[in-house]
Amino acid sequence: MYPGKYAAETPEKVAALLADTGEELTYGDLEDRSVRLAHVFHDAGLRPGDVVALLTENNLRAFEVYWAAMRSGLYVTAVNHNLAPDEVTYIANDSGAAALVVSQAKAELATAVDRAGVGARLKLAFGGPVEGYASYEDALAQASAEPFDDQPQGAPMLYSSGTTGRPKGVRPPLPPVQVDQIGDPLVGLVGQAFGIGPDTRYLTPAPLYHAAPLRWSGAVMAHGGTVVMLRKYDSEAALQVIQDQRITHGQFVPTMFVRMLQLPENVRAGYDVASLRVAVHAAAPCPVDVKQAMIDWWGPILVEYYAGTEGNGMTMIDSRTWLSKPGSVGRAVVGTLHICDDEGKEAATGEVGTVFVERETTPFLYHNDPEKTREAQHPEHANWTTLGDIGYVDEEGFLFLTDRKSFTIISGGVNIYPQEIENVLALHPAILDVGVIGVPDPEMGESVKAFVQPRPGVETSPELEQEIIAFVKSKIAHFKAPRSVQFVDDLPRTETGKLVKGDLKKKYVTA
Repeated sequence: MYPGKYAAETPEKVAALLADTGEELTYGDLEDRSVRLAHVFHDAGLRPGDVVALLTENNLRAFEVYWAAMRSGLYVTAVNHNLAPDEVTYIANDSGAAALVVSQAKAELATAVDRAGVGARLKLAFGGPVEGYASYEDALAQASAEPFDDQPQGAPMLYSSGTTGRPKGVRPPLPPVQVDQIGDPLVGLVGQAFGIGPDTRYLTPAPLYHAAPLRWSGAVMAHGGTVVMLRKYDSEAALQVIQDQRITHGQFVPTMFVRMLQLPENVRAGYDVASLRVAVHAAAPCPVDVKQAMIDWWGPILVEYYAGTEGNGMTMIDSRTWLSKPGSVGRAVVGTLHICDDEGKEAATGEVGTVFVERETTPFLYHNDPEKTREAQHPEHANWTTLGDIGYVDEEGFLFLTDRKSFTIISGGVNIYPQEIENVLALHPAILDVGVIGVPDPEMGESVKAFVQPRPGVETSPELEQEIIAFVKSKIAHFKAPRSVQFVDDLPRTETGKLVKGDLKKKYVTA
């Protein structure tokens, strides 16, 4: 299952569309250009197991690079284009990238990376000239269009967000199959569980340097669907694209849902979203009230999964099941769940602990970081791995996430989970965005503090602070409520909506 099958059957069918400009990439062109690029890589000496780094905004050329790597047994490392030059250089060199492909739209950054001494021996730029890089188009024009007889399947090798210290590369084992076979379990899952097929029109509004947008877009193409991509997420623009492009499937994060729900009712009602059959969401726990509101609006089409860049496992839950298990992220569909205490002992049903996923073999390594790899493994079972989340499993095997272990607030010896408080405040009428952290407290060790970005037009005041605290107390136990609220202009979030709590703590400490 790969685009070549559809290039042979329906070469003029659109494999990917950039919604902002209307630019299209057909299956025929994707096949031709990825074959040619595979020859460029091979002629430069790249062989299975080598790494291709990609530095680009959301651009159709990214899919050519992805499939050229996938049909050559190469790893593809998509790099966050918002990073500083030394951070990009670090990732490219740490991954051992033998090739670096960049977009002319990121010329200033790409040039700085070249001057910083990136080690890639092949450097290509598309979209226009970039100092220090050869022309992507010229390289393709001179390359063979004949596919190799041997096309071992490659894999993404992406880097973690790096909330503490340098980001780390997640290097999965290469599947021992050819590109037209199923190696990545996600490819099979999206077809069976999510109904992805040739009639799919899949909206991806998040940046391709993240694991889910890149891997899911690749999986949609493997099934012959059409990927519709946004340059950058905007709530109303996303609704417009769903309507105009008759989107059947889309993938979102909870923050995107919150932003949609914050649009005026008449604006939301003005868009036709009836074409949507499945709205996938992941990346962070979704507040119960937010998910319920989305189901009320879009119908029971939301499907949630829990997984990570590491690809160590996956849970899934559809809307109808979730309505009977509100707050759950589902049962395991890849791997076996284990909840363990700090010593590694398995917890009782319903007891909160660290979430581990068991696989037959160890599913990943953190590249060049054996210590971090060991930290992600159970002390007695190397093939039980964790992403650092905590939660519990009920008597029917449904997983409920509580928070990330590193975010837990310990106040007076009691564990408090910020996610629970953030969920309560997600749809408060005065709040646009909220983040909760623990701050030093001489009496309690830590106390709960909420950072609130108010909605436009909302006047902040001591009275509003007390109203927010009282609102939390009306919903959950009083000891979990913030001791204080600080109003801020914005909160540090990634483009996929994850709150960067390390940066939030830095702001608080230096405030």
